[in-house]
Amino acid sequence: MFDNLSLKLDRAFKTLKGTGKITEINVATTVKEIRRALIDADVNYKVAKEVTDKIKNEALGRDVLISVSPGQLLVKITQEELTKLMGGSKVDIKLTGDPAVILISGLQGSGKTTFTGKLGAFLKKQGRQVLLVACDIYRPAAIDQLKVLGEQIGVEVYAEPENKNAIEIANNAIAYAKKTGKKTVIVDTAGRLAVDEQMMNEIEALKKALNPSETLFVVDSMTGQDAVNTAKTFDERLDFDGVVLTKLDGDTRGGAAISIRHVVEKPIKFISTGEKMENLDVFHPDRMAQRILGMGDVISLVERAQQSFDEEEAKRINAKIRKNSFDFEDFLSQLEQVKKMGNIKDLMGMIPGMGKAMKGLDIDDDSFKPIEAIIRSMTPFERQNPDVIDGSRRKRIANGSGRNITEVNNLMKQFADMRKLMKQMNKMGGAKAAMSRMMPGMGKR
Repeated sequence: MFDNLSLKLDRAFKTLKGTGKITEINVATTVKEIRRALIDADVNYKVAKEVTDKIKNEALGRDVLISVSPGQLLVKITQEELTKLMGGSKVDIKLTGDPAVILISGLQGSGKTTFTGKLGAFLKKQGRQVLLVACDIYRPAAIDQLKVLGEQIGVEVYAEPENKNAIEIANNAIAYAKKTGKKTVIVDTAGRLAVDEQMMNEIEALKKALNPSETLFVVDSMTGQDAVNTAKTFDERLDFDGVVLTKLDGDTRGGAAISIRHVVEKPIKFISTGEKMENLDVFHPDRMAQRILGMGDVISLVERAQQSFDEEEAKRINAKIRKNSFDFEDFLSQLEQVKKMGNIKDLMGMIPGMGKAMKGLDIDDDSFKPIEAIIRSMTPFERQNPDVIDGSRRKRIANGSGRNITEVNNLMKQFADMRKLMKQMNKMGGAKAAMSRMMPGMGKR
């Protein structure tokens, strides 16, 4: 979503390249380009002007260190100002009460029900007993959708399909949660195609009756400034606690993500990408600013890896690598773990410098499928003993997987190269250990 903005900001900073010092003239040119880039990204004009004025004043007020170029200094100042604009620091959701009640609000099509499922999975991972409540009594498929999501993540869904009173359903659900020991209740509410009086009255009455510890407003970030205006209208009536930005993996301009916090004065608490239940992240303004400026977001990448990778499995794989016995079964297992981390292009964008390199590249999440098809066409014996896979076996694997022999040969070669590299690393580790054993003896002499 931020690809175009990142590219334009990068161009803006390049106007300062080769400049020995910051002056009012060269900063004015760069700041003008930054403002244009923000407005092109659908950032509210007043917000874009305000933030660029701050960048300009900050830049002119700072001395440039000998070791830092004016361009680098301006990148740092822009990062600081974007971070402040998006809230400064992360804000956690409040989970008070027994049970803690979270009310989900937003327009139809914003991704409310999908987010309800994702939040359920997120809180379940934290060890909380969760109950999802289907209070969208108007959209026929909403209850079924929530039930499917609940089944997917292993979380119970409370629904009363025949009841058309949302407040009654929600109160019954809370009573059920108390009876069954559920500590968190997430209430999915009805949306409309546009803000209307009936909808606002209903959600207001629901909030008053439930007195939730947290009210979240879900907004489709692809709707641009409309998203900001809708959030403002909802907040005036509902006084929600935080914003959830969905569809952040879309290809629109992303200005809503930057200006919504400043306009509505409520924190962004979560960002959601894709349809997978794991694709939900706590919003960190500083990390988002880094990603917009093409600096990557290594911390979020590591956190996703920690959430997705099984510790015991990692230890088992590590032991096999040390014994030089890593096989296709292990490779397949690692592939599954990587897929759990989310959209591949999104992950690559978290690596510093990769954002620009990925510009224009279309990386499909199905790109692993040919590899999986080839490995799954091997027998268990072949997967565990890759060295036995000769020409005739490769031909059979190619036929079974629906891939051509060249693809099978390429995979075999890449796998062999990877094993060779693992072997070399093991040898280096052994040499290092031997050296460390020798060093204390050398010190005694």
